[in-house]
Amino acid sequence: MTAGPTALPTQSTPPAPPRRPHARPAAGARWRGATAAAAFAAVLVGGWQAMAVSLDSLLVPGVPEIAAHVGELAVAPGFYADLGATLQRVALGFALAFAVGAAVGIAMGRSPLARRFFEPAVLIGLTVPGLVWALLCVIWFGVDLINPVTAIALSAAPALSLSIYQGTRAMDPQLQEMAHVYRFPFRHRLRYVWLPSLAPALFAGARLGLSLAWKVVVLVEIFGMSSGVGYQINNEFAAQDVAGVLAWTVMFALVMAVLEYGVLQGLENRAARWRRVTTV
Repeated sequence: MTAGPTALPTQSTPPAPPRRPHARPAAGARWRGATAAAAFAAVLVGGWQAMAVSLDSLLVPGVPEIAAHVGELAVAPGFYADLGATLQRVALGFALAFAVGAAVGIAMGRSPLARRFFEPAVLIGLTVPGLVWALLCVIWFGVDLINPVTAIALSAAPALSLSIYQGTRAMDPQLQEMAHVYRFPFRHRLRYVWLPSLAPALFAGARLGLSLAWKVVVLVEIFGMSSGVGYQINNEFAAQDVAGVLAWTVMFALVMAVLEYGVLQGLENRAARWRRVTTV
């Protein structure tokens, strides 16, 4: 009885190393995002110009008239002084609101007793309009710097607290248990557990808080300040210059866009660089 042919041993081929993601898809995504934003801007400008031409009214100025006012503001030294005053008030008010909102939100997420204690204050703060806070702070503090800072903090802190509270509740309990078992120091818990887990909630709350801060600071400057973007918008309104009002609004929106795309998104991408990106 003869043995059959012996199969030759086959050498297994080692698996190919995983490919590293190239920068080209990210650049392509950024390019598509910029193209979509430019398309929206073109539709908005074109629609406004079509409405202005069809109405033919002094109350609806055309795009060329608004653009001329924007060009005048861009070269006017007073514009940057008023913009700087508004940015200072927003920065101080938002910093105060963020500190209070983070402390309250984390406390509510960690302790049921703290949640029951702060929940009525958060709900009341969410329901009170920013206009009310602006008027009250004008009455209480006059034209002092504490006026817009307090109004912004009172308007933005409740929304920040709610966002951070929800982010705290959504944290992985196993990470917290691991930090407790290995007896992480407080600074390591904050840096390696809390901040990475809360980053999405912190940035979502920051966007919401900044949007409220911009709205409230304009109201405060309209009613009770002698400088700032809101003060200048009120002057243009008193002069019945609709193009001037829209020009200040456009410049204000451009500054907000720079802060969003140039600052917030950059910080958010840096904070989330440790997350594993999977492609389907």
